[in-house]
Amino acid sequence: MGKIIIAGIGPGCEEDITPAVGAAIAMSDVVVGYKYYFAFIRKWIKEGGECVDSGMRKERERAAVAFDYAEQGKTVCVISSGDAGIYGMAPLLWEMKRERNAAVEMEVLPGISAFQKAAALLGAPIGHDFCVISLSDLLTPWEKIERRIQAAATADFITAVYNPKSEGRYWQLYRLKEIFLQERAGNTPVGFVRQAGRPEEEVKLTTLIDFDPEEVDMFTVVLIGNSQSYQWQHKFITPRGYYRATEEASTKPGQEIMIRSFRTIASELRNPDIPFDRKWALLHAIHTTADFDMENIFYADEGAVEQIYKALSGGQVDTIVTDVTMVASGIRKKALERLGVNVKCYLGDPRVEEMALKWNITRTQAGIRLAVEEHPDALYAFGNAPTALMELCRLIRQGKANPAGVVGAPVGFVNVKESKYMLKALGKLPKIMVEGRKGGSNLAATLVNAVLCFDDAEQLWPGRDL
Repeated sequence: MGKIIIAGIGPGCEEDITPAVGAAIAMSDVVVGYKYYFAFIRKWIKEGGECVDSGMRKERERAAVAFDYAEQGKTVCVISSGDAGIYGMAPLLWEMKRERNAAVEMEVLPGISAFQKAAALLGAPIGHDFCVISLSDLLTPWEKIERRIQAAATADFITAVYNPKSEGRYWQLYRLKEIFLQERAGNTPVGFVRQAGRPEEEVKLTTLIDFDPEEVDMFTVVLIGNSQSYQWQHKFITPRGYYRATEEASTKPGQEIMIRSFRTIASELRNPDIPFDRKWALLHAIHTTADFDMENIFYADEGAVEQIYKALSGGQVDTIVTDVTMVASGIRKKALERLGVNVKCYLGDPRVEEMALKWNITRTQAGIRLAVEEHPDALYAFGNAPTALMELCRLIRQGKANPAGVVGAPVGFVNVKESKYMLKALGKLPKIMVEGRKGGSNLAATLVNAVLCFDDAEQLWPGRDL
């Protein structure tokens, strides 16, 4: 009775074939494999050795041929790309041995898998727990594959993706990206290697948010980092433990909790497919209130968050005016310092009391009149007083104010809805607001904070200024 040696020949270059595999091929009477792979092993095939090749998806035929030769007393080497035990020929041949009740001796020789080769080319991405998932649904139902993707993303596994795409199977990789973005930050490193170890080799490093599935084909292996992975000097690195490799990459406990909270909120949104600037502010609103009704009542003009951020970060506007001191207190001081922005609330200004008595208006209204005189182009934020918001709308209509934007979230039962209707009617003015009766100082402050840290939005990395 002969013998079958199942050998992994690595990802596709001669240097990655192990000496043990080369020796096994050299001693075999027959070599069986997919015809494309014979180009990599010809130097080892002995004189007079027989080669049996076949096309793709002929695995069972190749396995049966190997047993036929081995049962004739010959030594047969069945070659498989990468490692023969990872999506390779080894499981099939062992199953066939059991089915045939064959007495043929079997031996498996490991090889370098494609994900290992890809990892080496990218740097050191597999420094901690990892998993490998194939997106091919030829033998596995998509529902089961999606559950595995969800589990890998939730458990923070570094994830290698095999068979990411083919001519007739293109949407699955988009779905994988969507699932991972619900659990991982947008700046999570993603590397992909096409034709690893072969002359056509291509190596690319990007982030989860910028990863474009259209750049991937069936010859590509994709690697997605975990929460600790980072890029450094154009390399993809995952630490061996759960720590950040550099002080700059570290997160404080409070920020880590906020990051996890945002991912949870993002995964539970009924309508996640909204522009990321609006989504960023909405996530802040839900995080502050734990109220998913914000999906129904949160409103932002198209591009308003980004437009206001650019005005503040670009130096065109250096002041935020709030209706009450509680809003001012909730705006992050580190973010203000980082952007060089000041916050002012005129409620405690001694001039306000006099103005309120003179014109028979509320103190918050008087504070807004005074603010408009001194800072007509500021960002205005309202979390308490609808009369103050109505006053600003009146002054805008009169051409006395031209704010960089308005955050409208007054709360209560009198004039609250009306103040928001007035704000919403102000055409081109960038507006972020909470419609209806809901609102509050904490909500107004958190929406301002969302604007101040908008540069972290695409990476879904909140809490830098905590």
